[in-house]
Amino acid sequence: GIQPEGRKDELAQLRERILKAGMGEEAEGRALEEVDRLEGMPPQSAEATVSRTYIDWLLALPWSKLADDHLDLEEAERILDEDHAGLEKVKARILEYLAVMRRLRDRNAEAPLRGPILCLVGPPGVGKTSLARSIARALNRPFLRFSLGGVRDEAEIRGHRRTYIGSMPGRIISLLKKGGVRNPLMLLDEIDKMGSDWRGDPSSALLEVLDPEQNPTFQDHYLDVGFDLSQVLFLTTANVRHQIPQPLEDRLEVLELSSYTLGEKKAIAHAHLVPKALDRHGMADLGITFEDAAVEKLVQAYTKEAGVRQLEREISAVLRKLARQSLQPGPFDARVTPDRLPGLLGPERFLESPLGAQPAAGVVNGLAWTPTGGDLLTIEAARLPGKGVLKLTGKLGDVMQESANLALSFVRMRADSLGLAPDFLEKTDLHVHLPEGAIPKDGPSAGITLATALISALTGIPVRADLAMTGELTLRGAVLPIGGLKEKLLAAHRMGCRTVIIPAENARHLEELPEEVRRELAIHLVKTMDEVIPLALVRT
Repeated sequence: GIQPEGRKDELAQLRERILKAGMGEEAEGRALEEVDRLEGMPPQSAEATVSRTYIDWLLALPWSKLADDHLDLEEAERILDEDHAGLEKVKARILEYLAVMRRLRDRNAEAPLRGPILCLVGPPGVGKTSLARSIARALNRPFLRFSLGGVRDEAEIRGHRRTYIGSMPGRIISLLKKGGVRNPLMLLDEIDKMGSDWRGDPSSALLEVLDPEQNPTFQDHYLDVGFDLSQVLFLTTANVRHQIPQPLEDRLEVLELSSYTLGEKKAIAHAHLVPKALDRHGMADLGITFEDAAVEKLVQAYTKEAGVRQLEREISAVLRKLARQSLQPGPFDARVTPDRLPGLLGPERFLESPLGAQPAAGVVNGLAWTPTGGDLLTIEAARLPGKGVLKLTGKLGDVMQESANLALSFVRMRADSLGLAPDFLEKTDLHVHLPEGAIPKDGPSAGITLATALISALTGIPVRADLAMTGELTLRGAVLPIGGLKEKLLAAHRMGCRTVIIPAENARHLEELPEEVRRELAIHLVKTMDEVIPLALVRT
């Protein structure tokens, strides 16, 4: 057919743009082929529109455009520290990555550095997403966020083939177009919350994105040509490590973020939360100050969390009340002191220290790990007249019930050395309860705690009230290592325990503890149950 002049020019311009776009050979060939096809189609036909859209997508992608990396290590470190208190391990890892890039740049090496694929795992509100944002700022790269929570369709990641009407590329390619460079920082948020259904399994589609061997030629179904993702710095986040699909976790470098200590929370509140909240509520000019003791009380009496989200809400609640007071006649008090908090926020929600004041027989403090941080777990044991039945309550899981049975067998084996009659169980029932009754509990790490509670209940010797313990017990009385130690010890410290008993094999994890916690806790490392008994029981 005879082409009108304007159309010819337009197609010639398209060809020129394609040749200038710096695509790979494969993509360039495909785009030019598509222009040839477009030439033979009536310009108004639906097919021409589809073709034109495809060419536009190919032209819009950053085939060769790179963000100018900001490789000043000191500056990057300053930005990271300015935005976040704590989180040393993650910051160190990012600065190492920068240092390697800097070395490559200085040697003028052509080989581009493949971006590492880091996974930040930690409880909600400890700053995973905001850390990713400040890493992008430190590197001077565009920040692209893809939230995977509830994604169940593989096409969300890889796009739909062009044979479908209205098909589009997947989110990865769309985000790259939006970022405009081929080395952005891409955050894949909530990687542990993907679903899967009959439309395919998105976590398997992500394997290609996150595998350094495959991602230089990532194939989107819509584009159907390889796009190089090896320059993208991928960061992923998750709340619970074991919920990340196994093949995916295999390709990630997991960095665990733990909950903040009281000291860190206070620093974060003063440096970030309060100034930000004052700004947001339009109250920066009122000279409002939070006393250190007031922030401490907010953290300990009004929140119970691993991160700082609830703390942020409470600070906002205080400011809302003050905003109203500032508009009422009469003097305005701009200082927030601990004594004003109950008047502003109501009575304290969490009692400062739930430890029993007096040592009691059969009551022991255990330590538990939950997805929102560590917690103190009281275990109560009582002896009742009966026929030797062990009764367990408190919604315990299978592993914990086995733990309790094992603890009882251990006590029976040691009856002699504990000063119990060999037939002590014939006329006695034992009841073990773990408050709070409605919360499910499971896991083997309360082994020594259960055994101590039983021994204390049977001998009538009370257990120290300011002591907490954790460790798995074997039938021979050996104490095995447990997980989540840092979170558990932070919880013990937060709840006012002074002495903690932990398995000797966990000694290597003590380095992760903040200085203030190590200073204020007396930590006993034990290998056998025989070492636990004299530490725990108070012989009067």
